[in-house]
Amino acid sequence: MSELRKYVRRADKSVTAVQLDLDTDGFTYRKWGGVQMASAGDWLVNNGGDVYTVDRETFEWTYRMVSPGVYQKVQSVWARVADVDGKIQTKEGETYYRAGDMIVFNDEEGRDGYAMTAETFERLYEPAR
Repeated sequence: MSELRKYVRRADKSVTAVQLDLDTDGFTYRKWGGVQMASAGDWLVNNGGDVYTVDRETFEWTYRMVSPGVYQKVQSVWARVADVDGKIQTKEGETYYRAGDMIVFNDEEGRDGYAMTAETFERLYEPAR
């Protein structure tokens, strides 16, 4: 297994987002090979055409508003290349990945994780200095 390296979001890669500030029991949807769950207070994110939800606590900790509806990820991430196919349990559900994809964590301890293709990761992140 490769080691975790620290990265930062590229400055020109913001997202559009709206908080699900509704009286709802939440909902489920299918994405990344698994069932994802959204709850009241979570965020609906459009990341360059890729739409998904982010847990309220994670979004509020990792993103800052740039302008109404536009947010920039300000916290560093730690990532490694997946050696084999697998899945990771996220706060929203299960995400499946293939060897060569990136496994990404919002904390250095590797607790709040998700996966994405290497191509997407390279478009969004750069090594921390």
